Amino acid sequence: MAETVQFDLVSPERLLASVAAHEVSIPGAEGDLTAMADHAPLITTLRPGILRVSGPSGEKEYVVTGGFAEISGKSVSVLAEQAVAREDMTREAFKAMVDAATDKLAHAQEKFVNEPGPVDEMAKLLADMVAVGDHIGLSSN
Repeated sequence: MAETVQFDLVSPERLLASVAAHEVSIPGAEGDLTAMADHAPLITTLRPGILRVSGPSGEKEYVVTGGFAEISGKSVSVLAEQAVAREDMTREAFKAMVDAATDKLAHAQEKFVNEPGPVDEMAKLLADMVAVGDHIGLSSN
């Protein structure tokens, strides 16, 4: 039997998951990663994407918009800016997430006219959100 880690997913609204997991696939800001039992300690920021949890009770996916993940050999804790179970994601909820990312980009373009860094970050956020929609069949188009 494969070893498990304690997985917890928290958004500002509520605790979405607290389960035993064999592996957790995380959309890290620097690239995707998979955490399993005995993983080296790590803290990473998240980019918009699909977080997958596989465990004794099956597989579950969540759409996350950002946040942080703290990984240890015994646990994976994800503090998400926003998180929605994939099966609960509606076209309207996804559109609201894309609209929020679009607003952040517009605000960055106004505020940071001569500073490309923040504008580039918000453009990447928007591109990642659109890619998530394409992946789950809820394209914003």
